[in-house]
Amino acid sequence: MKKTILILLFPVLVLSADTINFGSDAPGAVPKGWSVNMTHPGGAPKWEVVADKTAPSKKPYVVGQTSKSPDDNRFPLLIYDNSNLKDGEVSVAFKAISGKIDQGAGVVWRYKDPNAYYIARANALEDNVVLYKLDKGERIPLPPVGQPSNTYGLAHRVPTGVWNTLRVTFKGSLFTVYINGDKIFDVDDKTYSDAGKVGLWTKSDSVIYFDNFVFK
Repeated sequence: MKKTILILLFPVLVLSADTINFGSDAPGAVPKGWSVNMTHPGGAPKWEVVADKTAPSKKPYVVGQTSKSPDDNRFPLLIYDNSNLKDGEVSVAFKAISGKIDQGAGVVWRYKDPNAYYIARANALEDNVVLYKLDKGERIPLPPVGQPSNTYGLAHRVPTGVWNTLRVTFKGSLFTVYINGDKIFDVDDKTYSDAGKVGLWTKSDSVIYFDNFVFK
């Protein structure tokens, strides 16, 4: 007698991250699939693919913000077009190259427009990490959970010329910031609850390189 074997197939949900590096993009140009924006006026940002033999991705190129405009309150943005996240995480490897006024490298999430988004940034001149919201163009630092309302982020060593990884997870109103895998702090804020785009951020004359951009 032949035996009949029934194989039941069920859909499997696989959660995977989108990892983006810039090894196949044209040097000197804005990488494909990204849009350049800026919060506040000032010298034009210059996001471009540049060579870096030390890239964590082991690819020949990374993306950098290379303009050195000294306007203190200008925030160059590079936004990934094909993104729309409400809850998830975003991370990037970054290397501070130079900057006399600032050396700030940041990741952006729930981005609506250049005047409305969240951003966590690590600063190699100030050696600290701060999470902000941009509300109608005003950059407002958000205090870590359990700290006084006027707390400005947290002190943390951020060396210049060295690759580090900045990562933020976000679910509902709770955001958690990590540097090189170490948890830095939590922030709770309800200003933006809808899905938005993700991207990269710098400040003033910061020249920063980025690689291995991940979101999921």
